[in-house]
Amino acid sequence: MSSDDSTVEDSILELLNKHPNGITNKVLQNAMPSTGPAQLVDALNKLTAADKIQILNKGSQLMYKLKDQESARICRGADLEDKLIYQIIEKAGNKGIWIRDLRFESNLPQTQVNKILKSLENKKLIKSVKSVAAAKKKVYMLYNIEPDRSVTGGTWYSDQEFESEFVDVLNQQCFRYLTQAKIVADKLSDPVSQRNASYKSSKDVCNYINGLKVSKVQLSLQDIETILDTLIYDGKVEKSVVEHGSTSNDSGGENLYRVIKPLVHSCGLMRVPCGVCPVHSECQEGGVISPSTCPYMKEWLEF
Repeated sequence: MSSDDSTVEDSILELLNKHPNGITNKVLQNAMPSTGPAQLVDALNKLTAADKIQILNKGSQLMYKLKDQESARICRGADLEDKLIYQIIEKAGNKGIWIRDLRFESNLPQTQVNKILKSLENKKLIKSVKSVAAAKKKVYMLYNIEPDRSVTGGTWYSDQEFESEFVDVLNQQCFRYLTQAKIVADKLSDPVSQRNASYKSSKDVCNYINGLKVSKVQLSLQDIETILDTLIYDGKVEKSVVEHGSTSNDSGGENLYRVIKPLVHSCGLMRVPCGVCPVHSECQEGGVISPSTCPYMKEWLEF
């Protein structure tokens, strides 16, 4: 190994020591601008092979994190089969691995895999996490790893249940905030100023929503932009991106949003309640469920 390679590896380890929660590839490149991409990749591969760092997925980005040396030390003294299961789980990162895939990759009997998993869980080397993709199944990952959003569902899930009411509240509050901004902007005399003032950045919306305390957890910028995207799909909001002075996306641009009037309104026939009624097959004149006594039909006709 050349001295240059050793210096790069030492610099990466020093940087990771300062960031125990891990760093993204972008942060790593910014911290080491004089090191070429090929040299960085080579150093990362060597550190991974030496069991000094681990590579995780964070959304669409790779994240590098120091490997838990205590877990590695305990695992070194374990049986060959225990170490095999541990390494497979470790390789799965923060997305975890199904027990079926564990059996397939390890080629060990079901009873032995179950015994090893129980032992590793008791030693707090691994943990099982219920996945929103399949509530009755569990994935296994290292004990000190934060599960990926694809596993937990992120902010929008609680106990593997989608919080539709919570999402609706956030949707309404985001739209209300942008509507208020539009009302204030419309009082300006200059049309250009009106348009510019009606835009709010996703950071502004995020600060407003967190300030309302409608959520028990702190909502991230990504969470709020997901809600704002639903308003775009509904035709209530439009998005614009400016390329100066923000960090809300990977390109360095800032996402701005404002309310708009929908180009096309849905016709009355599209809003008829019968199309989404769960008991429409039991609906008949003179019956318990009847068009003449249906409150939703009455509301639709009045609308």
